[in-house]
Amino acid sequence: MSAADSAKRVHVVAGVITDKRGRILLARRTEGSDLAGLWEFPGGKVEPGETPEAALARELHEELGIHAIPGAALIDVPQRYPSKRLRLDVRRIDAWHGTPKGQEGQALAWVAPDKLTRYDMPPADRPVVAALLQPDRYLVTPQPGDDDGAWRASLEAALALGIRRVQFRVHGVDDVRCRRLLSQAVVLAQSTGAELLVNGDAALAHEFGIGLHLRAAQLREVIGTRMRPVPAGVPLAASCHDAEELHLAQALGCDFAVLGAVNATPTHPGQDGIGWDGFATLREQVSLPLYAIGGVIPDDMPAARNHGAQGIAAIRGLWPA
Repeated sequence: MSAADSAKRVHVVAGVITDKRGRILLARRTEGSDLAGLWEFPGGKVEPGETPEAALARELHEELGIHAIPGAALIDVPQRYPSKRLRLDVRRIDAWHGTPKGQEGQALAWVAPDKLTRYDMPPADRPVVAALLQPDRYLVTPQPGDDDGAWRASLEAALALGIRRVQFRVHGVDDVRCRRLLSQAVVLAQSTGAELLVNGDAALAHEFGIGLHLRAAQLREVIGTRMRPVPAGVPLAASCHDAEELHLAQALGCDFAVLGAVNATPTHPGQDGIGWDGFATLREQVSLPLYAIGGVIPDDMPAARNHGAQGIAAIRGLWPA
């Protein structure tokens, strides 16, 4: 049995508590506790025989002095620490009454959603912030075929359906056509407030003022330069297939990554996917927001969130016919 397999497993449940102004409640870990001084979503351990909902209601009463009704699941984050393997089960709080106070001496803060990233948090809580703030679908564009107008129309339809993060990925087309399609994609993305990243080409990312998505093979090359290939504040992502690539992406300062293939796909015949359990095992090694990719469709979103994914990334599964 490996050290990871033998590590203590801890099931923790936490709540996203929102006030009438839309602010979210964070609690600061007290001195003497693990990861003291970091901010987290309030909650605690699930005791033997407890349901997660009962445990969360109990913990919020003990820690904050409020009566809360746990609601829908947001994300379930597996995270490996040196001495334990944590499962952070995060629920939205549908209703609560009382005035939250730090019953155990912990500091509390009501934080506007767009300010959450300013707070230092344990690794398991960082994907929770991403789940609250970032898109749950990441569209990878397909090859344009012979009809550029149809390709543009499908991209426009995808954005109309709520896609807000897109990877521009076209291979094997000439430079003039590539730039024409990318120019159209930039205009469409700007008109809907969507985030656009270009696959593998830092020069194009710089020229068009958009994000960059690195191929897995580029990670070692880029990290060897010890320089982020796009400025801070410009989206940076990477494709990953194993733990080493995930650690490289995190060390490089990527904002998110895609991980897979989860399922077998037609583009890789004869290769089995890593499966959802394999995805979760890799997920627990980094704190990056991760999209599941490879034979996934929108119906897989609950499974993705239940295994710690930000959501799904796909070509066929997200591209309108």
